[in-house]
Amino acid sequence: MKSLLIFDFDHTIVDGNSDTWVVRCTPKKKLPDWLRKKYDGKHWNEYMQSVLSYIGDQGIKEPEIKQVMESIPYCSGMVDLLKFICQNKDKVDCLIISDSNTVFVNWILEFTNTRLAFDSILTNPATFDEQGYLRIKNYHSHCCPQCPDNLCKRKALNDFVAAQQKVGVQYKKIIYTGDGANDLCPIESLEKSDVAMVRKGYKLEKLINEMVEVDSCHMRPFIVIWSSGEEILSYLKTYLT
Repeated sequence: MKSLLIFDFDHTIVDGNSDTWVVRCTPKKKLPDWLRKKYDGKHWNEYMQSVLSYIGDQGIKEPEIKQVMESIPYCSGMVDLLKFICQNKDKVDCLIISDSNTVFVNWILEFTNTRLAFDSILTNPATFDEQGYLRIKNYHSHCCPQCPDNLCKRKALNDFVAAQQKVGVQYKKIIYTGDGANDLCPIESLEKSDVAMVRKGYKLEKLINEMVEVDSCHMRPFIVIWSSGEEILSYLKTYLT
């Protein structure tokens, strides 16, 4: 029986935020104040569509955007980790669940030849329209009050596992790697046999620490704190070999 590896993307696989990294393709490498002020603190996907429309209005085309996105750095050791996963697909299935988009994630993974590490990428769908503008849509709809309206990572994970079970695939362990506040919801759904790999010094670690202080039994999965891909790789080598 395989295990299921799940990765966030921004600040987990790559050492940055792909949605804000794309701004580097603009002439001044920053957004005008009027556009930055449009973000209301809640509807990030809608805001990002405004950003991408602005980029299109500047005459910036797909090749220029792609070149900028391919320059985003990976977290230390992460490329080696993904190549290790590619070599052990008989033991693991691997997902990305991300609030980025399909175009950015695929570009960045293909640039390092690590796309084959992943069986599925669950993120906001994106395509270029006939005018050359990048358009993004919400991944799904949901009723979770804890998550942004375009993506509940717990629902995405549960839907994937349920679909696998329907075709006879079950997992002995889930290992979830992330850093941000939107990774808390899926991690809260994990079992005692599962593992949450939590990036040191980021929001997710702070939220888990606060929850454990209130109720030490609230977090069921085993928590592993990481700072680099090398540490995750070391854990997986011990677990899988």
